[in-house]
Amino acid sequence: MLKLTKKADYGLIALRHIAVSPRATASAKEMADAYAIPLPLLAKVLQTLTRTGLLQSVAGTNGGYKLSRAPEKISALEVIRALDGPIVLTSCFTSHTGCDQSEKCTVREPLRRVHEAIVLLLAKMTIRELADDGKSACETETHPAAHHRIVDGASLSLPVL
Repeated sequence: MLKLTKKADYGLIALRHIAVSPRATASAKEMADAYAIPLPLLAKVLQTLTRTGLLQSVAGTNGGYKLSRAPEKISALEVIRALDGPIVLTSCFTSHTGCDQSEKCTVREPLRRVHEAIVLLLAKMTIRELADDGKSACETETHPAAHHRIVDGASLSLPVL
């Protein structure tokens, strides 16, 4: 099953929160309290996002974290990769290990296309779009083959294969 880790989920929530914050900054405690996220885990997520250059730490009374770039310049894919590493749908086309089914496999190529579509969607989805109540890149472009699904309360747009 393809599923975001809690770290990636919390990272996206935090960046979205900061993007809509009137101060353009937010503290770890403020975000943890707002979304009932364990503070120690959120603090680690925010530190990782700061270390990878997606966030900046701001000292002082009204300090906290701020986005290092405009929200429309940060993709969901960047956040997920910073926290979870590469996205892997199946290892048969992402690693060089042998598979005893590779000679007879009929789904390797279709799964590769699904993987590429997911990565492309996440690369197009920005923090700005998450902040704008989930309006996706597909809604602003013409995609005659777009297919929209609701998954765990989020609207995903994937091209039909």
